[in-house]
Amino acid sequence: MNQAPQVARVGKPAPNFDVETAVAGGAFARAKLEDFKGRWLVLFFYPLDFTFVCPTEITGFSKRSEEFRALSAEVLGGSTDSVHSHKAWLKELGDLAFPLFSDMHRTMSSDYGVLLEEKGIALRGTFIIDPDGILRYALYHDLGVGRSVSETLRVLTALQTGELCPVEWNAGGQTLGKV
Repeated sequence: MNQAPQVARVGKPAPNFDVETAVAGGAFARAKLEDFKGRWLVLFFYPLDFTFVCPTEITGFSKRSEEFRALSAEVLGGSTDSVHSHKAWLKELGDLAFPLFSDMHRTMSSDYGVLLEEKGIALRGTFIIDPDGILRYALYHDLGVGRSVSETLRVLTALQTGELCPVEWNAGGQTLGKV
């Protein structure tokens, strides 16, 4: 039975998902939104395996995984490729500090608003979901430009303050008071 599409909206519950993943060592597992309850989740979509910009982003997130963990955040990345494609690609990328999800049915990409239907692939999309499952941040951008892991960490840190953070705010900077 097909479920009605969900819609990702900042300030609302994040769309549910239950997807197959490829993990370090070549194994497969599942990831569900409920698995991350009680922790922050940085969820990102990328267009395709075996491309040019995507590996720079994926390995960039992996290299900084300890910084995400220090902020009680998990990272989950993926595309519309199969877990078998991910597994093959991991042989080139090396083990990552987080799983790569497969959205071959394009349900998750559609629910999060990143699906380019005519191409069957996802835009670059970055989402931050709080420990209660509420979507707190959504960034969408074109296929040709890689995202900034530093900016994702900055926004995650700002969200965790629970305060108003002005332009160019960074950890340790002055906030403008409670939200």
